[in-house]
Amino acid sequence: MASVESLPVAVIGAGPVGLAAAAHLLERGLEPLVLEAGPTVGSAIRKWGHIRLFSTWKYNLDPASVRLLERSGWEAPRPTALPYGSQIVSDYLEPLAATPELKGRIRTGARVLAVTRQGMDKGRSLGRDEAPFLLRIEHDGGEVTELLARAVIDASGTWTTPAPLGSSGLPALGEPEARAAGLVTGPLPDVTAGGFAGRRTLVVGAGHSAANMVLDLARVARANPGTEVLWAIRGASPERAYGGGNADELPARGQLGTRLRTAVDTGAVQLLTGFHTASLETRGNTLTVHAADGRSVTVDRVIPAAGFRPDLSILSELRLDLDPAVEAPKALGPLIDPDFHSCGTVPAHGARILAQPEKDFYLAGMKSYGRAPTFLMATGYEQVRSVAAALSGDTQAADAVELELPETGVCSTSLPADAAGEACCGSPVPVTIGFATGVEHGRSGESARV
Repeated sequence: MASVESLPVAVIGAGPVGLAAAAHLLERGLEPLVLEAGPTVGSAIRKWGHIRLFSTWKYNLDPASVRLLERSGWEAPRPTALPYGSQIVSDYLEPLAATPELKGRIRTGARVLAVTRQGMDKGRSLGRDEAPFLLRIEHDGGEVTELLARAVIDASGTWTTPAPLGSSGLPALGEPEARAAGLVTGPLPDVTAGGFAGRRTLVVGAGHSAANMVLDLARVARANPGTEVLWAIRGASPERAYGGGNADELPARGQLGTRLRTAVDTGAVQLLTGFHTASLETRGNTLTVHAADGRSVTVDRVIPAAGFRPDLSILSELRLDLDPAVEAPKALGPLIDPDFHSCGTVPAHGARILAQPEKDFYLAGMKSYGRAPTFLMATGYEQVRSVAAALSGDTQAADAVELELPETGVCSTSLPADAAGEACCGSPVPVTIGFATGVEHGRSGESARV
């Protein structure tokens, strides 16, 4: 029987962070096996390929992945250019997956149904850390198989589990019926492809995804009289959604908020503040959206851009320690919870913060942020670099986490001053963390955050 050390490290998800994990594992002399539910690498990003990222190529390329690519004669895009999602796939992920080192280590059409320990349910402790992981996988065509792994990195993202429209965390009454009727779209539809011109559309959400949708619809409205754009947010003010403007160190991100403000101020977009969706009423080809305060709007389409959630169902037999609010690794949760913290940067973090009670299991990439928004691919790249080092036994390299992210120009906290310390805009509040004993806590990456 093969030893656990001879087994591969299973990486769930073949997006930017998952493939970066594989590249870093190879550099550390470990064998990766990447499992992708979709038919190709970057399957989630392809869903929003029409969206242009606000972060330049500089922040979207992983160093270990670049080293692999350059061995095959690949030339990097201009670092200051802003790529579309489709370019991330065609110019980066597809060439990376085609390198001799990764080509045979990626399985597409392989959906992970569950992760557990071989011969052990969640309640069994004796010998748990030494047992290999067991992954149950459904392949295209319906065949179900199992494989063993020495460690697991879940970089599957959150694209497939968008948050519901209901403001109480549940689908609004009538929401399933409205979705089935096609009146509620996917999170980031291509509104220029048809179906929105001359119609009345409501965008729900206050993040970058919502901003993109609102501005794309406003462009459609300029070219197509009779097109109406409504934007609903739960907050009392849109200021946070407008961002840092000229103070943002990613100019395209700052301009996104500036253009959004202009669209509202000029009347091109009708803003509804304090709008808490309670129910949806389907009437033929139109939809009436009712708010908790009694307001109602009737529209032809609703675009839900209210964020995403991690799918934790496949991990139900693992021992996880997650922040109760954002469902991120516990030590990371307070640093990214949007109700308390909206700074431009999150302190660099790696294996120590991402470690779980389940030894050698890590959440990485967008999924590591749980329900929290504003994830950048560069964050995920540093995460998996550290995790690969930890799995190889190089704790010094794993702990040497460094990452400089561009400031948003926005900083707010609802924590009292004595609790927040200087964590929002000054030096980080110290966090005490254990290592791999497991006491802590996408479009993939920036996928739905642009």
